[in-house]
Amino acid sequence: MKVIKFGGSSLADGPHIAQAIKIIKSDPQRQVITVSAPGKRKKDDVKVTDLLIHYAQTVLHHQDYQDIINQIFKRYKEIAQYFDLKNEDIRDIYTIIQSLATTHYPNKEYLLAAFKAHGEYLNAKLITLIMNHQGIKTRFLSPKDVGLMVTGEPNNAIVNPETYLNLRRIKVAKDERIVFPGFFGITPSGQIATFSRGGSDITGAILARGFHADLYENFTDVDAIFSADPKIVKHPRPIKKMTYREMRELSYAGFSVFHDEALIPAIQSQIPVNVKNTNTPEKEGTLIVPEYNFEPQSVITGIAGGKNFCALYLHKYLFNSTSGYTLRIFQILNEHNVSYEHMPSGIDDITIIFKKDNLNAKLIDEICDEIQTAINPDQLQWIDDYAITMVVGEGMKDKMSLCASILAPLGEKNISIQMINQGASQISIMIGTRREEAEEVIKTIYKKFLN
Repeated sequence: MKVIKFGGSSLADGPHIAQAIKIIKSDPQRQVITVSAPGKRKKDDVKVTDLLIHYAQTVLHHQDYQDIINQIFKRYKEIAQYFDLKNEDIRDIYTIIQSLATTHYPNKEYLLAAFKAHGEYLNAKLITLIMNHQGIKTRFLSPKDVGLMVTGEPNNAIVNPETYLNLRRIKVAKDERIVFPGFFGITPSGQIATFSRGGSDITGAILARGFHADLYENFTDVDAIFSADPKIVKHPRPIKKMTYREMRELSYAGFSVFHDEALIPAIQSQIPVNVKNTNTPEKEGTLIVPEYNFEPQSVITGIAGGKNFCALYLHKYLFNSTSGYTLRIFQILNEHNVSYEHMPSGIDDITIIFKKDNLNAKLIDEICDEIQTAINPDQLQWIDDYAITMVVGEGMKDKMSLCASILAPLGEKNISIQMINQGASQISIMIGTRREEAEEVIKTIYKKFLN
């Protein structure tokens, strides 16, 4: 059995859904289909999820919401009409959209989660109708039907292990397809809670593990995962095969094909993942596999960069031989609910690297003031202009001169290296630079190793 997932751009309208159904029909092993909400049909279009968020805000502000209901329903109606479904076939979709505004929710966060989740929910119901209309035996299943249980925050849910026990009880006939909405699960109290944005990838991986799939196919709008960002490097090399941990390292630094946590359920069951293009499904795409017995074809698999970083540099004489300083820094960060990404250190120096997403000027000032008071460093510097480049590859292990080979061409271009750190797995090297130099770092390393 294969579990497959289609992203929003692959299900944006009738022609795109027709192509997705063609892919499903082409392989009887493709039995479990995870779907996203309809995405953008063109560059200046609006995703259905964003329309639902607007609908939720309209309800919360007690404004008239009939127009936004009509806009959302129109998207589904146009898809239904493309496949010659009758108005009475989709009347239930309109009723469900309308009922969102009058349903009781425990709080605003649960309301927002429920509204957002219905983009996927309604698209799954509609695609089930379409496939049955075309004579394909198809069954709609929802998280509530199968017991896809989650805990955590309403809009940042975490799958509960109970889910996999529940999925074992679901039987799939050899001649049927299952269509399942991505992006959300059900809390113990019966409320809808969504994974973080892009979470349909997570749902697909959960189902792949739960149904013991032989392969998880993730259909998107690119031919493969590339060894560098095509916006930075022209025509980068496609990656034919890579390991889970290579994908995780690259996702962290900026690869946007996968949600950062999407592969974890598949990793836990060692299920291969194939990233393919909905528009060119005949192409091999990128196969992501366990690292066991993996034979790398090159030293470096990929290079990724992120510019949304900042850092706190601390210098204090005898830092390494004085106990308690690092603990106090961690306590201050914990008190402000701030997590750090990396902390390379030297004899008298520590650099603490953060993602900027959850920081603001007030919080930065408070943290710096408290650390200054608590440990009285000789130097404290906040570095706002910070970027990280990750160089990743299973072939990097035990390559003793690799760091020198990477740094040499960067030095020739007078690129200032703020930090370099090799991961414990030995398959990645992290390079910290100024933000304005980040793209040149990627281009230079790519030219040296992958061009």
